Amino acid sequence: MRAPGLALAAAAVLAAEGLALIVFALIELFGLGAGDASSLPTALALIVLTLIGAVALLAFAFGTRAGRSWARSGGVVFQVLAVAIGFAALTVPPVVWPFVLGVGLPGVAGFLLLIASARAEGGRAPEV
Repeated sequence: MRAPGLALAAAAVLAAEGLALIVFALIELFGLGAGDASSLPTALALIVLTLIGAVALLAFAFGTRAGRSWARSGGVVFQVLAVAIGFAALTVPPVVWPFVLGVGLPGVAGFLLLIASARAEGGRAPEV
C-alpha cells in the first residue's frame, strides 16, 4: 500500500512545477508592465500559455493525489517535456546550469514518481 505515498510525492512535484510556472508568469507580467517586451501580443500570449500550463499542472497534481489515471498520464507528458527542455538547454552556450538542473531534475523525479505510483496502484483493487 505504498501507492498513496507515491501519489502524494508525485502530486507535490506537479504542484511545485505549477506554482513555479505561476511565478514565472508573474515575473513576465511585471516585465511587461516595465516595458521590457518588444512585442506586446507575443508577451501576452506567452503569459497566457504559461498560466494555462500552470493550471494544467495543478489539475494534474490534484488528480494524481486522487488516484486518477488521466492526471498521471498528463503529468507524464509534462515531465517528458521538462526533461526534453532540460536536455535542450545543454546545447545553448553558455550552459545555464541552474536552469538545466531546475527543470530537468524535477522532470526526472516527477516522471519516476508518476510511473511508480501507476505501477503500485495497478495492483490494487478499484474502490467503489
